Amino acid sequence: MKIISHTEYPRPQLERISYINLNGEWDLSHSKQGPVTKTNYKINVPFSPETSASGIGNFILQPNEELIYKREFDLSSEFIKEITLLHFGAVDYACVCYINKKEAGSHKGGFLPFQFDITRLIQIGKNEIQLIVTDPTDTGTQSRGKQKLKRGGIWYTPQSGIWQTVWLESVSKDYVKDLKITPNIDTESVEIIVDTESSAITIQILDGEKIIAESSKQNANIKIPNMQLWSPDDPKLYSVLIKTPGDAVKSYFGMRKFSIGFDGKFKRLFLNNKPYFHNGLLDQGYWSEGLLTPPDDESMVKEIKLMKEMGFNMLRKHIKIEPLRWYYHCDRLGILVWQDFVCGGGPYEAWKVAYLPFIGWKTNDTKYKFLNRTDESGRNEFISEMNKTVNLLKNTVSLSVWVLFNEGWGQFDSIKLTSELKKLDNTRTIDSVSGWYDQGKDSSDLKSLHLYYQKLKVPKNEKRVIVLSEFGGYSLKTDGHVYDENKLFGYKILPNKESLEKEYRNLIEKELIPLIDKGLSASIYTQVSDVEEEINGIVTFDRKVVKFDIDFMRKLNSKLVYR
Repeated sequence: MKIISHTEYPRPQLERISYINLNGEWDLSHSKQGPVTKTNYKINVPFSPETSASGIGNFILQPNEELIYKREFDLSSEFIKEITLLHFGAVDYACVCYINKKEAGSHKGGFLPFQFDITRLIQIGKNEIQLIVTDPTDTGTQSRGKQKLKRGGIWYTPQSGIWQTVWLESVSKDYVKDLKITPNIDTESVEIIVDTESSAITIQILDGEKIIAESSKQNANIKIPNMQLWSPDDPKLYSVLIKTPGDAVKSYFGMRKFSIGFDGKFKRLFLNNKPYFHNGLLDQGYWSEGLLTPPDDESMVKEIKLMKEMGFNMLRKHIKIEPLRWYYHCDRLGILVWQDFVCGGGPYEAWKVAYLPFIGWKTNDTKYKFLNRTDESGRNEFISEMNKTVNLLKNTVSLSVWVLFNEGWGQFDSIKLTSELKKLDNTRTIDSVSGWYDQGKDSSDLKSLHLYYQKLKVPKNEKRVIVLSEFGGYSLKTDGHVYDENKLFGYKILPNKESLEKEYRNLIEKELIPLIDKGLSASIYTQVSDVEEEINGIVTFDRKVVKFDIDFMRKLNSKLVYR
């Protein structure tokens, strides 16, 4: 039996005591839909069967196949309250769940959490879960990120099934269903909206162990005495305790403000009413052992700390939604997050989204055919998931920018969707179309550039905030730490560490830094880690080698500020 990973409470901003973690060994059957042939395994949840960390890792689920998960769990009378909920952090892609051979519910969507009310299906003592999963991967139009059945280059090994924590909790009827926490540094107050059926609640705000404010309102606006601001340099968090007669949850928040302002010459990204340069990295969130699933909590923390130690203040989470604990660590350690929505749609055609933009080709993204978004159900699913993603991450302290579409892939109706996104969340900046197929000056808060093979530059007379949302990609093969010795991908492959650091220094000092005085407000270097054939990471895919000296990076990054 493998050591169980991800045993920590999986939802740090709505945490309660009543909790059973169901990660660990499950039974798994892999079969043609039917089933015609069947293979049985033991699998280490929450790792997908395509990963080595699952204990399997020797097949790719095909669109005409299914996974059948099973496991038993025990419930005591002391644990069971009025409502029992079964939570899945993420299952890729479609699933039907049975408890004690009775259907509990179904779900579609590979990157978002969901829950089933299993109150009427459980019993004291032994119970059984069965979960049947299918996944079309890139044969469908659903949001799938960079997974591809025929992986290679910038496309990665696909995965299926359970890939985040499975857990149970049992609650009273007056339980706290959700919270919305909105800080306002200008009024030195925080708005807390509690979703509960209880008419009697108490809200306590704590600074450390000391209660500094209280309220008994379900929709409360609470003054914060001696307010301390949150920033990457000082990630100050306040704790929240919310009680109903039958429930108690813990949460937290930070007092910060993301906005756009004018510094006298250019529009800039502002943090806490002051210009703040976002100096970050593209973060794919792929791991050699678990693919989309980090090995454990400690690995997430170690990586975020390393990037901070190198002097970066931001990570762009690229076409992936992480386990909620990753965002918690960004909040408490202090690093800004740019959050991509997960791409989907029809086939990715390189000539449309990788080549034509380089010759200045433009397109109207309300004409769905060119960017392969003719499937109405796929468009509606993306919109639904946009709403759910915003709701899921609404309280994330560090989340400063939403990235709606990336490089034209699956792009549609970006002006309309940007407007809808602003209605959902007016507290964050929006990068509507990262890279290209910009729909004009009224479409996005940002003018978002991707520059790899060209000299770094910014447009003149741009009225929006200018950001370099991808650049660099300088690459180094690290012998013994590459996915494939014979297949390598990088934007500029260099022979050794010395040449890598020399070229990187020239890029930053001679090309990037001068652009700050010409209006550049953010830069995102590609990337945190190697991913399979991609060797353009700061660290290797197995995370065992850091390719740059930490002091070297920190000194260069200290120059990426407004002067």
